[in-house]
Amino acid sequence: MKHHTSLMHNYAAPAFSAVSGKGVYLHDDRGNKYLDFGSGIAVTSVGHSHPHWVEEVQAQTEKLSHCSNLYAIPSQQKLADRLIEKAGGSGKVLFCNSGAESNEALIKLARLHGQNKAGKENECFKIVCAHNAFHGRTFGGMSATPQAKVQDGFHPLLDGFTFATLNSIESFDQSIDKDVAAVFIESIQGEGGIFPAEDSFLKELRALCTERGVLLMLDEVQCGIGRSGHFFAFQSSGIIPDAIGMAKGLGGGFPIGAIWTADPYAELFQPGSHGTTFGGNPLASTAANAVLDIIEKENLIEKVTRFSKKWHDSLKALAEKYPQLIAGVRGRGYMVGLPLNTDAVNVTHLAKEKGLLVVPAGQNTIRLLPALIATAEDLDKSVHILDAVFSEIS
Repeated sequence: MKHHTSLMHNYAAPAFSAVSGKGVYLHDDRGNKYLDFGSGIAVTSVGHSHPHWVEEVQAQTEKLSHCSNLYAIPSQQKLADRLIEKAGGSGKVLFCNSGAESNEALIKLARLHGQNKAGKENECFKIVCAHNAFHGRTFGGMSATPQAKVQDGFHPLLDGFTFATLNSIESFDQSIDKDVAAVFIESIQGEGGIFPAEDSFLKELRALCTERGVLLMLDEVQCGIGRSGHFFAFQSSGIIPDAIGMAKGLGGGFPIGAIWTADPYAELFQPGSHGTTFGGNPLASTAANAVLDIIEKENLIEKVTRFSKKWHDSLKALAEKYPQLIAGVRGRGYMVGLPLNTDAVNVTHLAKEKGLLVVPAGQNTIRLLPALIATAEDLDKSVHILDAVFSEIS
């Protein structure tokens, strides 16, 4: 397809025109049905048009879609309570509208912590991120993303970002000096190609951050909300960070983002220090509460854990069958990357032609990001389609 004449060309020409979705399937305007393992890039966490989600959102639109945060919003308060419980039972939540916004809020939180730590501004403000990271395309997000394809054309960026090697505690140890206010990493690198932070590394990093008095902030925008087999991906390590950024799957298709911050760092934000017009509005909060309802009532996280093992084993068998094309299998739960020795864009196109949607990532990698409602049969079908794709290429 060609770009629509009224739209800027920020994105590649669309593969097709999407008109409807149901469950794990997306439909185009020509009657084709696709097994959607892109999920809007990890957004439609409970599938397309889940009946409970639709019912709750429709009902809320008849009552109140928006009011400002000058007034109490009951659905927002309920959602905050539930996210605090998921994060460990204490702390506070601030809502926004996207993953990029949640990351910007975390960067501001780090600056305020550094100011408190040093007793003045412009002294302790550095943030240590990971090589190969992706934290968004706003100025703070770009500055925390050491990728030329993201940063080129937008210099000068924000000052104060340094980079260490994921899963190397020695690298982070060397990077955290007296001027560092926070460490900011993805629990599982998504856009970079699906690289999980190892549990042992997170435990060591938690101890190091505590020792140095710097915040440990985790970007769970893509890997959070059950996708890893835990509500938050870092929870497999048993640690508790100082702050978490989340979005994407939280709204199940409705724009919402949030940060959770541990006590006492939640008190760093005071009236006037940060805000948002739409963050946590009644409609967005209702959509997110509906997502949590579905995850809990349908035991989706337990199912992700149970079904993903066989799926991963099948994908590894596929990699062994086509070693000249597939370089391995990375990821956790329903967040998997296949690094390729062939063109990932071509594989994405061939998979689409056979009825499977996947998305490229990193250095020649395809991402598989099924909705949490995906069954064992859905996962098996994805493997069969990929088998046909790689058979055709070979």
